[in-house]
Amino acid sequence: MLHIETFSLGPLQTNAYLLSNADRTKGFVIDPGMNPKPLFKRIETMDIEAIVLTHAHFDHIGGVDELRKWKKCPVYVHDAEADWLTDPKKNGSARWPELGALIETDPAEYALDEGQTLTLLGETFRVFHTPGHSPGSVSLLYGDKLFAGDVLFRLSVGRTDLPGGSQRELLESIHGTLFDLPDDVKVYPGHGPATTIGYEKQNNPYV
Repeated sequence: MLHIETFSLGPLQTNAYLLSNADRTKGFVIDPGMNPKPLFKRIETMDIEAIVLTHAHFDHIGGVDELRKWKKCPVYVHDAEADWLTDPKKNGSARWPELGALIETDPAEYALDEGQTLTLLGETFRVFHTPGHSPGSVSLLYGDKLFAGDVLFRLSVGRTDLPGGSQRELLESIHGTLFDLPDDVKVYPGHGPATTIGYEKQNNPYV
């Protein structure tokens, strides 16, 4: 079983997740956001196997360029946002310059897609394509743990008013994919505290 650590990074308090093996010598990162120093300090002596992106909005990719060059690790992102890493207009960093510098980095090495199985640190992750917040949003299921990006939050959902967003697609992703998972699945969102599928089914006013 992998160890999971959460780092709330940058002006939007974006959750980056570090998953590591039992002796904490190897890991991989989900969504290394802006101002990633706390995360980088933690992984100073750790081998990083990969960077996996739930989507490519600027607040989730702020640390990608520095991390991949430092640790020489590949990046995974859904093909629908393949060009967002290279384009500050598409990833949103050009839209809110007051929050930080323009963000652009090389394209991802690998694509994520619906139904794909990733093997990282010897463990299996199932990929769900869950668009709505953005066209290439994905959720990653590891056992009874779901890394949902900005699709589903505790008592809230991801915004759909940004380019490529769709309220209809977001609700389809939640009701047609995430809510098919067992109620005890723990949800690790892109912002805010963790929750469970069952809790959101019963209490989330937006779904």
